[in-house]
Amino acid sequence: MLPSTVNKRDHVLNAVVLAIGTGVIVAPDLDWTALGTVGMVGVPIVLGAMVPDIDTSIGSHRKTLHNLATLGVFVAFPFVFDNLHFVWIGVLTHYVLDLLGNVRGMALLYPWPEEYDVPVGVTVDSRWATVVTLAVTAVELLVVHLVVTTSHLVWLPGLG
Repeated sequence: MLPSTVNKRDHVLNAVVLAIGTGVIVAPDLDWTALGTVGMVGVPIVLGAMVPDIDTSIGSHRKTLHNLATLGVFVAFPFVFDNLHFVWIGVLTHYVLDLLGNVRGMALLYPWPEEYDVPVGVTVDSRWATVVTLAVTAVELLVVHLVVTTSHLVWLPGLG
């Protein structure tokens, strides 16, 4: 059983909407190639979004895998091994959802135990949790859109 600080359904909702939205932003033509791009980008994003909550089973939740070192490993992976290109996006957006959508902080500098938070969000059992999740997801998709449309300024591994 997951601790009361985890809202599994809303994390999956965020991951799936973000994955599909990112795929459509990257390949906006509604054809078979775009569908392939949604899968190529989307599946790793969903998997990455699930990684941080593995620490509900091992270690300490919101500490062991909810930190900048874990994110750094997933950001470095595409550069070092030329695979897992989009998993880091899922990990990062999971952190964003936890920080902006929830009132509890994260130990971003773990093993330093202090938890950092942003003074917004709701409790996971709030009736507004799904609405807040979708609002955070919309902001995340806006950022993805801005990055992709200004891609001449940014190089993303896997997007050439």
